[in-house]
Amino acid sequence: MSLLSIFASAILPIVTIAAVGFVLGRVRSIAVDPLNTVTIYVLAPALVFHSIATTDIGGETLVKLVVGVVGFILVMAMAAEIVGRALGEDEPIRSALVLVSSFSNSGNFGIPLSAFAFGVVGRATAVVYLVGQSVVVYTVGVYLASRSGGDGGFGSVKRVFELPLVYAVVLAALVRWLGVVPPADGTTMSTLKLVGDAAIPLMLLLVGIQLANTNYGTAVARVGTANALKLVVAPVVGFAIAALLGFENTTVARVFVLECAAPAAITPLILVIEMGSDRSVGGITAPEYVSAAVLTTTLASVPVLTGVIAVLDTDLVGSFL
Repeated sequence: MSLLSIFASAILPIVTIAAVGFVLGRVRSIAVDPLNTVTIYVLAPALVFHSIATTDIGGETLVKLVVGVVGFILVMAMAAEIVGRALGEDEPIRSALVLVSSFSNSGNFGIPLSAFAFGVVGRATAVVYLVGQSVVVYTVGVYLASRSGGDGGFGSVKRVFELPLVYAVVLAALVRWLGVVPPADGTTMSTLKLVGDAAIPLMLLLVGIQLANTNYGTAVARVGTANALKLVVAPVVGFAIAALLGFENTTVARVFVLECAAPAAITPLILVIEMGSDRSVGGITAPEYVSAAVLTTTLASVPVLTGVIAVLDTDLVGSFL
């Protein structure tokens, strides 16, 4: 496939829907929190359950995916920590750098991207990636956000057990193990699919609305290192981990790398606002740094991800995955 066709089929739909959300966020006052709550507590769990319950991805591959997600985040966190210290970044900016470098927007951005690029397998793989990352972001991510605020604790780790996503995964795995998955064309699964499919466009609209309300100010000039780590180093690390794990399904491996290459996640911004410090270092605070990184990596990811998909589609890369 040419770069133009890849862009038109996988990237353009995402950009278009997110752009609608961005314009909407600019011209109207949109309350993001209620929409995000609906997504997290209703739409996303339905998407997760249906995708995992009906996927052809085997149990061994699912385990490798989770291991890969955890491994990727830890490697990127260590790399960002080393780079931050080498550059002389102080707290809370160093923790902000680690957060934006380690966690991908695997939900609102990654699931639609993977679905458009790699179809049903892409969506199912992205869902598993999201669940694995959600567990880490509310443990390691909470620690980093707390550290940036001068606290080193895990006071909000319990939130991971409040996420319906986790229980949707457990329930889907249980019904698969027991062999009692409802018929795909039955009322139950058809309803779950309908509800879950609604999550994808709403996720993209939320990305646009959140970017429209992002207060990045002069912080954009400070996030070059974060952009390089997230958009250049992260795909390479993701590829290395995928090759090391040796996924049986090459499409799953490709989607894993694509998820690793996705722009910075928005959840760390919520964490640093809640638990981080408002202390200014070099003229910016941690929330401003994370906001700027989310904005710039999202915009820069359009050409980057087009190129990543093109490379992943080559036979040479497929032979390594």
